[in-house]
Amino acid sequence: MTAPALIALAHGSRDPRAAATVTALVDATKTLRPDLRIEKAFLDATRPGFQTVVDRLVKAGYDEIVVVPLLLTEAHHAQVDVPAVVAEALTRHPGLRIGATDVLGLEPRFLEVLDERMREALRSARVRELDALVLAAAGSSDHLANQAVARLARLWGTHHRLPVTAAYATSAPPATGEAVRAFRAEGRRHIAVASLFLAPGALVDRATELALEAGAIAVSEPLGAHPEVARTILARYAVGAVELVPV
Repeated sequence: MTAPALIALAHGSRDPRAAATVTALVDATKTLRPDLRIEKAFLDATRPGFQTVVDRLVKAGYDEIVVVPLLLTEAHHAQVDVPAVVAEALTRHPGLRIGATDVLGLEPRFLEVLDERMREALRSARVRELDALVLAAAGSSDHLANQAVARLARLWGTHHRLPVTAAYATSAPPATGEAVRAFRAEGRRHIAVASLFLAPGALVDRATELALEAGAIAVSEPLGAHPEVARTILARYAVGAVELVPV
Protein backbone atom coordinates (compact mmCIF):
# COMPACT_ATOMS: atom_id res chain seq x y z
CA MET A 1 0.00 0.00 0.00
CA THR A 2 1.41 3.38 -1.06
CA ALA A 3 1.87 5.91 1.70
CA PRO A 4 0.05 9.24 1.29
CA ALA A 5 1.98 11.89 -0.54
CA LEU A 6 3.19 14.90 1.43
CA ILE A 7 2.72 18.46 0.23
CA ALA A 8 4.75 21.03 2.14
CA LEU A 9 2.62 24.12 1.59
CA ALA A 10 4.39 27.47 2.01
CA HIS A 11 2.94 30.97 1.87
CA GLY A 12 4.93 32.11 -1.15
CA SER A 13 6.88 35.29 -1.79
CA ARG A 14 8.16 37.39 -4.68
CA ASP A 15 11.56 37.25 -3.01
CA PRO A 16 13.51 34.41 -4.69
CA ARG A 17 15.40 33.74 -1.43
CA ALA A 18 12.17 32.52 0.17
CA ALA A 19 11.47 29.96 -2.56
CA ALA A 20 15.09 28.80 -2.45
CA THR A 21 14.83 28.25 1.29
CA VAL A 22 11.60 26.27 0.96
CA THR A 23 13.21 24.15 -1.75
CA ALA A 24 16.20 23.46 0.51
CA LEU A 25 13.90 22.59 3.41
CA VAL A 26 11.87 20.17 1.30
CA ASP A 27 15.08 18.59 0.01
CA ALA A 28 16.24 18.13 3.61
CA THR A 29 12.91 16.47 4.41
CA LYS A 30 13.26 14.14 1.44
CA THR A 31 16.70 13.14 2.69
CA LEU A 32 15.15 12.00 5.97
CA ARG A 33 12.34 10.07 4.23
CA PRO A 34 13.42 9.09 0.72
CA ASP A 35 10.59 6.54 0.63
CA LEU A 36 7.92 9.27 0.61
CA ARG A 37 6.62 11.31 -2.29
CA ILE A 38 7.21 14.85 -1.02
CA GLU A 39 6.32 17.95 -3.01
CA LYS A 40 6.50 21.68 -2.31
CA ALA A 41 3.67 24.06 -3.16
CA PHE A 42 2.83 27.70 -2.52
CA LEU A 43 -0.33 29.58 -1.67
CA ASP A 44 0.59 32.72 -3.57
CA ALA A 45 3.24 34.55 -5.61
CA THR A 46 5.45 31.49 -6.24
CA ARG A 47 5.15 28.41 -8.42
CA PRO A 48 4.13 25.66 -8.26
CA GLY A 49 0.70 26.47 -6.90
CA PHE A 50 -1.16 24.04 -4.69
CA GLN A 51 -3.70 22.92 -7.32
CA THR A 52 -0.92 22.25 -9.83
CA VAL A 53 0.85 19.95 -7.40
CA VAL A 54 -2.37 18.16 -6.45
CA ASP A 55 -3.12 17.56 -10.15
CA ARG A 56 0.38 16.15 -10.59
CA LEU A 57 -0.02 13.74 -7.68
CA VAL A 58 -3.46 12.58 -8.78
CA LYS A 59 -2.10 11.92 -12.27
CA ALA A 60 0.70 9.89 -10.65
CA GLY A 61 -1.91 7.69 -8.96
CA TYR A 62 -2.07 9.14 -5.45
CA ASP A 63 -5.51 9.21 -3.87
CA GLU A 64 -4.33 10.32 -0.41
CA ILE A 65 -2.38 13.49 0.37
CA VAL A 66 -1.22 14.99 3.64
CA VAL A 67 -0.75 18.77 3.56
CA VAL A 68 1.70 20.27 6.05
CA PRO A 69 1.43 24.09 6.14
CA LEU A 70 4.88 25.64 6.48
CA LEU A 71 3.55 28.33 8.80
CA LEU A 72 4.72 29.24 12.29
CA THR A 73 1.42 30.47 13.73
CA GLU A 74 -2.27 29.64 13.49
CA ALA A 75 -3.24 32.94 11.88
CA HIS A 76 -5.23 33.94 8.78
CA HIS A 77 -3.35 31.81 6.25
CA ALA A 78 -3.74 28.69 8.38
CA GLN A 79 -7.36 29.35 9.31
CA VAL A 80 -8.67 30.57 5.94
CA ASP A 81 -6.32 30.11 2.99
CA VAL A 82 -5.22 26.52 3.61
CA PRO A 83 -8.77 25.15 4.15
CA ALA A 84 -9.91 27.02 1.04
CA VAL A 85 -7.35 25.50 -1.31
CA VAL A 86 -7.90 22.04 0.17
CA ALA A 87 -11.66 22.36 -0.34
CA GLU A 88 -11.11 23.43 -3.94
CA ALA A 89 -8.88 20.44 -4.60
CA LEU A 90 -11.45 18.03 -3.15
CA THR A 91 -14.13 19.53 -5.37
CA ARG A 92 -11.94 19.17 -8.44
CA HIS A 93 -10.96 15.58 -7.62
CA PRO A 94 -13.88 13.52 -6.26
CA GLY A 95 -12.60 10.53 -4.33
CA LEU A 96 -9.35 12.22 -3.36
CA ARG A 97 -8.62 12.29 0.37
CA ILE A 98 -6.63 15.18 1.79
CA GLY A 99 -5.62 15.71 5.38
CA ALA A 100 -4.36 19.18 6.37
CA THR A 101 -2.23 18.99 9.50
CA ASP A 102 -1.46 21.58 12.13
CA VAL A 103 1.03 24.25 11.12
CA LEU A 104 4.69 23.84 12.04
CA GLY A 105 3.94 26.10 14.97
CA LEU A 106 6.28 27.50 17.59
CA GLU A 107 7.81 24.31 18.86
CA PRO A 108 10.03 24.66 21.95
CA ARG A 109 12.56 22.58 20.01
CA PHE A 110 12.91 25.53 17.62
CA LEU A 111 14.66 27.39 20.44
CA GLU A 112 17.67 25.19 19.74
CA VAL A 113 17.57 26.34 16.13
CA LEU A 114 17.31 29.97 17.26
CA ASP A 115 20.35 29.45 19.49
CA GLU A 116 22.33 27.96 16.62
CA ARG A 117 21.41 30.82 14.28
CA MET A 118 22.25 33.33 17.03
CA ARG A 119 25.68 31.81 17.61
CA GLU A 120 26.36 32.17 13.89
CA ALA A 121 25.32 35.85 14.00
CA LEU A 122 27.42 36.61 17.07
CA ARG A 123 30.70 35.20 15.74
CA SER A 124 31.72 38.58 14.36
CA ALA A 125 30.22 40.67 17.19
CA ARG A 126 33.06 39.96 19.65
CA VAL A 127 30.75 40.12 22.65
CA ARG A 128 31.13 37.62 25.46
CA GLU A 129 27.80 38.18 27.16
CA LEU A 130 24.46 39.56 26.05
CA ASP A 131 22.32 41.96 28.06
CA ALA A 132 19.00 41.18 26.38
CA LEU A 133 17.34 39.35 23.50
CA VAL A 134 14.56 40.28 21.09
CA LEU A 135 12.52 37.59 19.35
CA ALA A 136 11.35 39.05 16.02
CA ALA A 137 8.37 37.49 14.24
CA ALA A 138 6.09 38.43 11.37
CA GLY A 139 3.18 39.60 13.50
CA SER A 140 -0.51 39.12 12.88
CA SER A 141 -3.89 40.78 13.31
CA ASP A 142 -4.76 37.64 15.30
CA HIS A 143 -3.75 38.48 18.87
CA LEU A 144 -3.60 34.80 19.80
CA ALA A 145 -0.86 34.27 17.21
CA ASN A 146 1.10 37.18 18.68
CA GLN A 147 0.60 35.81 22.18
CA ALA A 148 2.09 32.49 21.07
CA VAL A 149 5.23 34.33 19.96
CA ALA A 150 5.36 36.19 23.29
CA ARG A 151 5.10 32.88 25.19
CA LEU A 152 7.98 31.42 23.21
CA ALA A 153 10.01 34.57 23.94
CA ARG A 154 9.42 34.15 27.66
CA LEU A 155 10.47 30.50 27.48
CA TRP A 156 13.63 31.46 25.61
CA GLY A 157 14.41 34.15 28.17
CA THR A 158 13.98 31.71 31.04
CA HIS A 159 16.38 29.31 29.36
CA HIS A 160 19.08 31.96 28.96
CA ARG A 161 18.28 33.89 32.14
CA LEU A 162 18.06 37.06 30.11
CA PRO A 163 15.29 39.60 29.55
CA VAL A 164 13.57 38.85 26.26
CA THR A 165 10.78 40.66 24.46
CA ALA A 166 8.81 39.70 21.37
CA ALA A 167 8.71 42.13 18.45
CA TYR A 168 6.73 42.09 15.22
CA ALA A 169 7.33 43.14 11.64
CA THR A 170 3.67 43.98 10.99
CA SER A 171 0.25 44.33 12.62
CA ALA A 172 1.33 44.55 16.26
CA PRO A 173 3.75 46.53 18.44
CA PRO A 174 6.53 46.70 19.25
CA ALA A 175 8.63 46.74 16.08
CA THR A 176 12.15 45.38 16.40
CA GLY A 177 13.67 48.85 16.57
CA GLU A 178 11.29 49.89 19.35
CA ALA A 179 12.12 46.75 21.33
CA VAL A 180 15.87 47.34 21.02
CA ARG A 181 15.53 51.02 21.98
CA ALA A 182 13.47 50.08 25.03
CA PHE A 183 16.25 47.81 26.26
CA ARG A 184 18.86 50.47 25.55
CA ALA A 185 16.83 52.95 27.58
CA GLU A 186 17.31 50.55 30.51
CA GLY A 187 21.07 50.80 30.07
CA ARG A 188 21.49 47.53 28.17
CA ARG A 189 23.96 47.72 25.29
CA HIS A 190 24.57 44.16 24.09
CA ILE A 191 21.18 43.30 22.55
CA ALA A 192 20.77 40.60 19.92
CA VAL A 193 17.73 39.88 17.76
CA ALA A 194 16.60 36.40 16.69
CA SER A 195 14.61 36.05 13.49
CA LEU A 196 11.61 33.82 14.11
CA PHE A 197 10.85 33.52 10.41
CA LEU A 198 11.01 30.44 8.25
CA ALA A 199 12.72 32.12 5.29
CA PRO A 200 14.23 35.43 4.17
CA GLY A 201 12.07 38.13 2.65
CA ALA A 202 11.01 41.76 2.83
CA LEU A 203 9.66 41.46 6.38
CA VAL A 204 12.90 39.96 7.63
CA ASP A 205 14.92 42.63 5.86
CA ARG A 206 12.84 45.42 7.41
CA ALA A 207 12.96 43.91 10.90
CA THR A 208 16.74 43.55 10.58
CA GLU A 209 17.19 47.11 9.33
CA LEU A 210 15.15 48.59 12.18
CA ALA A 211 16.98 46.51 14.79
CA LEU A 212 20.44 47.48 13.59
CA GLU A 213 19.50 51.15 13.30
CA ALA A 214 18.32 51.03 16.93
CA GLY A 215 21.63 49.58 18.10
CA ALA A 216 21.30 45.79 18.06
CA ILE A 217 24.72 44.14 17.90
CA ALA A 218 23.52 41.20 15.81
CA VAL A 219 20.45 39.84 14.01
CA SER A 220 20.27 36.14 13.25
CA GLU A 221 19.16 34.49 10.03
CA PRO A 222 15.70 32.82 9.80
CA LEU A 223 15.19 29.19 10.81
CA GLY A 224 15.68 28.04 7.22
CA ALA A 225 16.36 24.49 6.09
CA HIS A 226 17.41 23.22 9.48
CA PRO A 227 17.10 19.45 10.13
CA GLU A 228 14.93 20.17 13.17
CA VAL A 229 12.39 21.95 10.98
CA ALA A 230 12.47 19.05 8.52
CA ARG A 231 11.84 16.60 11.36
CA THR A 232 8.87 18.68 12.49
CA ILE A 233 7.40 18.49 8.99
CA LEU A 234 7.62 14.71 9.14
CA ALA A 235 6.12 14.63 12.63
CA ARG A 236 3.11 16.60 11.36
CA TYR A 237 2.88 14.27 8.35
CA ALA A 238 2.86 11.18 10.56
CA VAL A 239 -0.16 12.46 12.49
CA GLY A 240 -1.95 13.45 9.30
CA ALA A 241 -1.32 10.09 7.66
CA VAL A 242 -2.78 8.25 10.65
CA GLU A 243 -5.86 10.45 10.57
CA LEU A 244 -6.48 9.43 6.94
CA VAL A 245 -6.76 5.77 7.95
CA PRO A 246 -10.45 4.70 7.95
CA VAL A 247 -11.83 3.74 11.36
